[in-house]
Amino acid sequence: MSRPTVVVVGAGIVGCLVAREITDRAADAEVVVVDRDGVGSGASRRSAGLHFPRGASERVRRMTAYSEDWYRRLLGADPGAPIHPLPMTVVASSERAAEVHEAYLPSAKLTPVAAPDDDRVVLPTGAVAWTGEGCQHADVHALSLRLARGLRPAVPFREGIAVTELVSRAGGVTLRLGSGEDLTADQVVLAPGPWIHAPAWRDLLAPHGVRVKKVIALHIEDRPGPGAPCVVFHDEDAFLLPLADRGHWLFSYTCQEWDVDPDQSTDGLHAEHLAEARATLALYAPELAARCTSGRVFCDAYTPDRRPLVRALDPAGRIVFAGGANGSGYRLAPAIAAEAVDLLDLTSSRRSQW
Repeated sequence: MSRPTVVVVGAGIVGCLVAREITDRAADAEVVVVDRDGVGSGASRRSAGLHFPRGASERVRRMTAYSEDWYRRLLGADPGAPIHPLPMTVVASSERAAEVHEAYLPSAKLTPVAAPDDDRVVLPTGAVAWTGEGCQHADVHALSLRLARGLRPAVPFREGIAVTELVSRAGGVTLRLGSGEDLTADQVVLAPGPWIHAPAWRDLLAPHGVRVKKVIALHIEDRPGPGAPCVVFHDEDAFLLPLADRGHWLFSYTCQEWDVDPDQSTDGLHAEHLAEARATLALYAPELAARCTSGRVFCDAYTPDRRPLVRALDPAGRIVFAGGANGSGYRLAPAIAAEAVDLLDLTSSRRSQW
């Protein structure tokens, strides 16, 4: 029986974890990872890398729990992984307290507190707060590189190579590459992050209504103190994250710029972005809001129901999409990878030629 062959398109955190999941389940599988850029150089490079135990739907809560356990086990096996546990405070209006308890996993162990554990963060009238467990953040770019290093040389990475066409036939899938080379595999997993409109798979994804939204996080030039918590603002879908390893805070808010081009979305912060973010943060931390002067801009793929899209895109089930993470790519990546590999047949196939 010949070995199963899979090409993973995309070498961000999701693509790297898909490749790792395949090799964990089928040690004899032949896997190649192809990326138009370098490992972890798209959304993963610009990600805040925040994980907290919350989900807006039952499926996302299950995925969050799976990923939380996966990262815990990874850090136990590899203490040098760039993953940093954090204390957490959740803030919401009192009328949405029941919603908070429904959204957070039991593992969060939410406990009411009078105020956040940082005197620069204040509760507006009518707001309530809880402390919780299970929060962590990672350097997602560094983690992607670390995962790729662990996979090499058994899994080759083709960096700086774009896929220009996918051709699915009875014998497998042919990937035409910008380098002029063709790869033929039994199955393909697409993990392109926000590049959902690439010509090679645009038509396959079109029926699923995935859109690209801008994601913006501001950097606050103030060094977090020891034990500073991540503060999640539930009503605004925003968070204040202490990046002790970088020496500053990060404030992520919900930007409503849709249908952006990921190749054109790194044009820097605009005045309206700064104004929107400062106005939101000033409700809770006016001193920090005044120090928001820079940040990071990118985008992510969002689904209509705000749940990751993991499914076969062709009738034969040879082309699987793993994405639509809705700004939670790092938080849900292990679960997305596991769901994607569940859809693959890793038992028998014909041998590819690469």
